[in-house]
Amino acid sequence: MASRPLGPRVGKTLASALAAVLAAAFMGSAWADGGGDPAAGEAQSLACAACHGQDGSTPIDPTYPHLGGQNERYLFTQLQMVRDGQREILLMTGQLNGKSDQDLMDIAAYYASLPGKVNQTDAEDATLALGEQIYRAGIAEKGVAACIACHSPNGGGNRAAGYPNVSGQPSAYTVNQLTAYREGTRM
Repeated sequence: MASRPLGPRVGKTLASALAAVLAAAFMGSAWADGGGDPAAGEAQSLACAACHGQDGSTPIDPTYPHLGGQNERYLFTQLQMVRDGQREILLMTGQLNGKSDQDLMDIAAYYASLPGKVNQTDAEDATLALGEQIYRAGIAEKGVAACIACHSPNGGGNRAAGYPNVSGQPSAYTVNQLTAYREGTRM
């Protein structure tokens, strides 16, 4: 059987997945030491509540993510990327300046320890059906992989690999993130 070259989106998707797996492997030693301390993270996260809510899942804007119940490893990685300038979020500029990796692990552990929101959407039935179809099967003709492969059958993510819990996220946030991935502005 002849091989054919991968399209640019598929190549980017595979590269992103490989990077996430390698990052998870290299981060293993920090997590083997116990990760973060939720109590210390609660104290570190006081400013976060202004935008993400006291429970981490009641943001002031529907384009902000729910943090409560999110995968600890994923949160830690995202916090590191924001702090280090690898992921630019204008409203978070400076919020993580001076935070150590341990501080970020503690914040991640705190939000991971909170209950998350699930089964909440404002989408219409037809939109939900299409979303479920794409989530379970992808879109082969566009090179879009099935979401279920990384985010699990129930949207709970893959904690060991650091893939996020996508269940219960605000639809506006999800649309923005998927658009950013499609446009190549987020990896």
